[in-house]
Amino acid sequence: MFQTFETRSDPTLAAARVSRLREEMQRRKLDAYLIPRADEHQGEYVPPCAERLHWLTGFSGSAGSAVVTHDTAAVFVDGRYTVQARQEVDTKIFEIVPMAKTRAEDWIPQNLSFGARIGFDPKLFTIAQIERLQSRLKPHGIKVTPVATNLIDKLWGKDRPAPPAGPIIPHPLEFAGTSSADKVEEVQKRLADDEQDVVVLTSPDSIAWLLNARGSDVAHNPVFLSFAIVPRRGKVELFVDPKKVDKSLREHLRPVAKILAPDKLAERLSDLKSQKKRVRLDPNAASWFFAQKLGGARRIARGSDPCTALKAIKNATEIAGMRMAHERDGVAVSQFLCWLDREAAKGSLDEITAAQTLEDFRRQTNLLREISFDTISGSGPNGAIVHYRVSTQSNRQLKQGELFLVDSGAQYQDGTTDITRTIAIGKPTREMIERFTRVLKGHIAIATASFPKGTCGRDLDPMARRALWEASLDYDHGTGHGVGSFLSVHEGPASISKAGAVPLQPGMILSNEPGYYKEGAYGIRIENLVLVQEPKKISSGDREMLSFETLTLAPIDRRLIDPALLTDEERAWLNAYHDRVRITLSPLVDRETKAWLKAATAAI
Repeated sequence: MFQTFETRSDPTLAAARVSRLREEMQRRKLDAYLIPRADEHQGEYVPPCAERLHWLTGFSGSAGSAVVTHDTAAVFVDGRYTVQARQEVDTKIFEIVPMAKTRAEDWIPQNLSFGARIGFDPKLFTIAQIERLQSRLKPHGIKVTPVATNLIDKLWGKDRPAPPAGPIIPHPLEFAGTSSADKVEEVQKRLADDEQDVVVLTSPDSIAWLLNARGSDVAHNPVFLSFAIVPRRGKVELFVDPKKVDKSLREHLRPVAKILAPDKLAERLSDLKSQKKRVRLDPNAASWFFAQKLGGARRIARGSDPCTALKAIKNATEIAGMRMAHERDGVAVSQFLCWLDREAAKGSLDEITAAQTLEDFRRQTNLLREISFDTISGSGPNGAIVHYRVSTQSNRQLKQGELFLVDSGAQYQDGTTDITRTIAIGKPTREMIERFTRVLKGHIAIATASFPKGTCGRDLDPMARRALWEASLDYDHGTGHGVGSFLSVHEGPASISKAGAVPLQPGMILSNEPGYYKEGAYGIRIENLVLVQEPKKISSGDREMLSFETLTLAPIDRRLIDPALLTDEERAWLNAYHDRVRITLSPLVDRETKAWLKAATAAI
């Protein structure tokens, strides 16, 4: 079982831990201390030993931060987590602050006096984050001070989990599609074009992609925690725990990389500084630690991680693998939905059982490597918590007259999946049907979009929201995120969101997931993955246009659709999509699921 359902952390532990932190701050003459969710690699997912924000506050979401002063404390979360944070955090200790309204750099001057000193771990904050803090706080006379010893680690002590030490394995060319030598050569070409000597890679998924290797250091993400230095000429230097490296991996890496111990990294950075090399760093991904070691933020050559853009555009092998993975996953999800319809009617099904059963169906493929994230299995009001994670404490039954939202995914060696379906348990209300149909209209708008080269995700995002906006409704998350190929289910740089400023290009794979959430009642989300297709020009136009191919294959609950709210074109898309689902999956499922599929994909 890849997912655990442990009881939610006890929020009453926060009072004693915050008190101890304040004592440590006092000893170090700090007026405040910053605690991020991130680890040294700035990833969305972190190993248990880096769950510092969770340990201190009880908040278990994948994005957020905290600020503790001697008199006040706050947890900052985005729109996905405002409901969850109020449930997990002791609000007598921490104020819950939505970042959409107030960011930490705005809150701090309101709670600290002129001349105050704020401590932070330089390995856990990016260059861009610290520069923004310094800029915003300098007019208020507040100093941001790096502290070499992480204060949370000092307090956590012996109970802190050990760092992960899983083995690293080669990712075969039959799945990668491009050799690591060719990938390194492309990165080095970009360094030469930009007249830079080296690039420091800090993101584990970039390093895994570049070297065609995979690991298990982070739950649900096949990556290994490491850093790498790529020179303009010569071999990559990989800084990784040698215990993770066996003979087969050494042979795999020998043509392109040499392996060094992690404690050699600081020395190599000092060498680059003394040699006055032009070192490329991504200020939005690399920590302040690197700027320190290289002689200050002004000494670095600022530039994006070159692997980020390269791996976002999937090659032909990866695209073919993603199609196969989604067909396989569609079989598992359809079997689950058939089972769900049968068992939910009995009235004894709960969220944990549903999540476990879905994972079991995926496991029956015999090709499941991991789930791609903790399954969001939310019934009724739990479905309104955007990134809800069911625990033994929160687990509830799927009740008649409610909605059940299940957002899940799988890691197969040939591809990564991510799918959300919202299911009616019993008879839905008129409001549920109306709002589900509006979400579906937004989903179809993205699925059928045709757009010129240079279009960014932010240009498409309003299309997904229009039907909701017309009813004075909306959702507080992006419409889509990039997805890796047997890598992170959340991958940059492109997104379909209000902040999505990266042009969409053929070969990119993103999610299409508009939603609606009524706090305390229900949640709705419909998610498929889509592939940006090569541009085409129709005879009546004069420009080549990009479009999406939908990869995900599973029925959308017809019981929640009001056909009268759909246009003829929207009904045609839905019926064609369901035809494709039925024709593709029916030969691959058992007799019961085949009969269920026929009914679930009938034309409306």
